[in-house]
Amino acid sequence: MKKRTHHCNALRPEHANQTVVLSGWVNNYRDHGGVIFIDLRDREGITQVVFHPENAKAHEQGNRLRNEDVIQVTGVCLERESGMANPKLPTGGIEIDVQELQVLNKAQTPPFTPDQAAKVDEKIRLKYRYIDLRRAKMQDTLRLRHRVSKIIRDYFDAQGFYEIETPFLCRSTPEGARDYLVPSRINAGSFYALPQSPQLYKQVLMASGVEKYVQLVRCFRDEDPRADRVAEFTQLDLEMSFVEQEDVMSVCEEMVRRVWKEAIGVDVPPVPRMTYAEAMTRFGSDRPDLRFGLELVDVSDLAAKTDFKVFKSALDAGGMVKAIRVPGGSKLSRKQTDAYAEWVKQFGAGGLPITKVENGACATGIAKFIDTIGSDLVTKLEAEDGDLICFGVSAQASVVHRTLGELRLKIAEDLDMIDESMWAWTWVVDFPLVEYDPQAKRWNSLHHPFTAPMDEDVANLADDPASVRSKAYDLVLNGSEIGGGSIRIHRPEMQQQVFDLLNIKTEEAREKFGFLLDALNYGAPPHGGLAFGLDRMIMLLVGTDNIRDVIAFPKTQTGGDLMTEAPSPVDAEQLQELHLRVVDL
Repeated sequence: MKKRTHHCNALRPEHANQTVVLSGWVNNYRDHGGVIFIDLRDREGITQVVFHPENAKAHEQGNRLRNEDVIQVTGVCLERESGMANPKLPTGGIEIDVQELQVLNKAQTPPFTPDQAAKVDEKIRLKYRYIDLRRAKMQDTLRLRHRVSKIIRDYFDAQGFYEIETPFLCRSTPEGARDYLVPSRINAGSFYALPQSPQLYKQVLMASGVEKYVQLVRCFRDEDPRADRVAEFTQLDLEMSFVEQEDVMSVCEEMVRRVWKEAIGVDVPPVPRMTYAEAMTRFGSDRPDLRFGLELVDVSDLAAKTDFKVFKSALDAGGMVKAIRVPGGSKLSRKQTDAYAEWVKQFGAGGLPITKVENGACATGIAKFIDTIGSDLVTKLEAEDGDLICFGVSAQASVVHRTLGELRLKIAEDLDMIDESMWAWTWVVDFPLVEYDPQAKRWNSLHHPFTAPMDEDVANLADDPASVRSKAYDLVLNGSEIGGGSIRIHRPEMQQQVFDLLNIKTEEAREKFGFLLDALNYGAPPHGGLAFGLDRMIMLLVGTDNIRDVIAFPKTQTGGDLMTEAPSPVDAEQLQELHLRVVDL
């Protein structure tokens, strides 16, 4: 094999008459009257190579080539004749007159070619991922991911951060998602856990005097994957000492500004702030998509003036009634609105009361039950003829917000109301420190138990926990939380106070977090940080809604690797070494 002189995206008319050596895969094969044309592909692009009958040996070999054969050609770069250039290819102004051909690997007929991948079922693409990754879109995504990682590393290096690796074999601290457990061969009956995040280690690093830590790290959560979440993922993790909330947010905002500008040429303006309360009140979500309207409006005051049983029962139970106005929504059929009414039940709603606006008044749906407030409702919602009004009704504000928050997203997608070219950023701040679980009858952390409460709210920890805000902050883009963090608790007495609120007893805290508590006791500085989902960032940058499109070797929705067929059984000897036995339940 000769030394390659150029990639398949490098040659232009100015290289005419040069002898070149190219290597790559046969992208396609065409025989035009005995002249054989091959599109040769490598990771950089495609170059057309031509086998003429006059060069008998090369022509004979070229005639046997088929898709995905790996070859090397030596030939002369020629400028294409007038009118024969291919404007769709950067190399479309030239072609290679092949003098020599070396077949490096003769491929079997593939289950699909890279050009066919978009039409192939995802399970097949994941099984033959090495073929799927050959297509230009996947190569571009891997290139962008590499570029973003380098931008991030260069940025934090310039800011004085140290990149430090934290362990993959940790102790299990089952908070939130389930851990992936790893049995210990040497310590019978004991297990490591793969990290859900490096949270505790990075706090210990702050107590160690590192001051500025960053890491691109693999994390693991044994939970059901979703379109934008997988069991094994990459996180951009960082922590800083002697900082307040605005310091962390400022460093991270400048980082995303650098990434978006250098990676895709998009300017990120100063990112506005929105409180958690405002996000829930206006959008029904703590990760609001701001690319369209459909804001939630509280109409409880008007609903209280009606005898409509659905409204009255919710309000009498201390609940609320909110509404969203859907511009032009009257065009939705009864079948479509009935489907929405069924769909919202998964969020705890009993159904979906609706009405349409005609001649400045409510018509159809529940119009006859709310005729006394119809005109006031239209005025409050600034509704116009042809609009649809959807109501969220429940004794629980959380159900109303969840129902209408999810509904606004679905309607916006169904009615094509989202400007896909728009980048809508916001910081969501002032999260509640805790939320109450009525089933377990206990308070749970909204983020994690190491999040610091607002100084001015500390006095309410014992008597009014629901009113306590935290020093937590999420960065939201187009309805996706791409990063979240907080200022941490750095004083042991405050950490114990929060543990007491969460009903984490002293013994339990000592068992799970003893090393962190010791670090706090021996002098931990004020510190805070943030973690970005790198995969989710890349998803947004490339414009896909499937996280598996931006990971080289992703797991399926059920956590499997179709290419390697993991997870898989292991033999009895391995199990015995690990002191394990598989029991059918």
